[in-house]
Amino acid sequence: MAETPIRFGILGCATIARKLSRAITLSPISSLYAVGSRSLDKAKKFAAENGFPPSAKIYGSYEAVLDDPNVDAVYIPLPTSLHLKWAVLAAEKKKHLLLEKPVALNVAEFDRIIEACEANGVQFMDGSMWMHHPRTAKMKEFLSDSKRFGQLKMVHSFSSFAASDDFLKNDIRVKPDLDSLGALGGLGWYCISSILWAADYELPKTVTALRGPVLNEAGVILACGSSLQWEDGKTSTFHCSFLSNLTLDITAIGTKGTLHVHDFIVPHQERAASFSAASQTGFTELVSGWVPLPSQHVVTTDLSQEACMVREFSRLVKRIKESGSKPETKWPSIIRKTQLVLDAVKESIEKGFEPVQIGD
Repeated sequence: MAETPIRFGILGCATIARKLSRAITLSPISSLYAVGSRSLDKAKKFAAENGFPPSAKIYGSYEAVLDDPNVDAVYIPLPTSLHLKWAVLAAEKKKHLLLEKPVALNVAEFDRIIEACEANGVQFMDGSMWMHHPRTAKMKEFLSDSKRFGQLKMVHSFSSFAASDDFLKNDIRVKPDLDSLGALGGLGWYCISSILWAADYELPKTVTALRGPVLNEAGVILACGSSLQWEDGKTSTFHCSFLSNLTLDITAIGTKGTLHVHDFIVPHQERAASFSAASQTGFTELVSGWVPLPSQHVVTTDLSQEACMVREFSRLVKRIKESGSKPETKWPSIIRKTQLVLDAVKESIEKGFEPVQIGD
């Protein structure tokens, strides 16, 4: 007997929802069941263009998706300013929640979303796809190896793309009433999450925004950076920008090794992703080269990273539905820490680049 898939409803027809529609189709334990938009015609067009089966439900409102008793889980790719309202309502309707990042405008909003999820026993996860690529687990194995990598000392993360003039004028990510976090939310979220990932999710003690952020006329961040400091001496820096060439780097440096990855958010290729690892490296006798050379590692996958994410989320939902398990708390914990650091960066910018203490 075929396994019963988790039935997804999608709220909205954002561009990123095209990618997730495909991922839901590729995931072996998930199915596209419903889509809702404020425009019924737009929802019909979206379903027709993105692989929805003929049996899919097409709704002219978000509420209708949440009211459908056959929808198990919802994916919400709406602007960040709308997350609190629709995420809380989805949880109250007992819908498991896959929420696009950044998950909230601040940690207070995020806490309200999680309170609703916990009160209604629904699973929560954000849309950070790179976390679910098998390469990420392989890289973590290297960082956790005390003999090859040693103790973490420094992380640098960079996320940027050169946005078009149209994007910089009209995209929701540059509109203060829709996504007021701008590049800090849209790209900095990835940088912060990668730094915390490398640091085993130990929060830094202080966050200090770097001088020289670029803001548009409406005050939305187009480019910015920050440094993070831990009590044990670890440090990190990141930069995120809508104004620089496509670059998606992580460099993690330990006492014995170094990790480099150049496409961590979206791999150069869908089914194969690489990273380099150097361990106890030095110079040759005449300082004409390195020894030993960094090793190159390629990790293949049968599913795209977004399909891996949907599969993992669906697995957690199935466990709750079929076995009565409690929702996995790992993801809300990780996401909250990311939001805390993001809030601190924003606060530091607003305070004239003063250090901001991180609290729980």
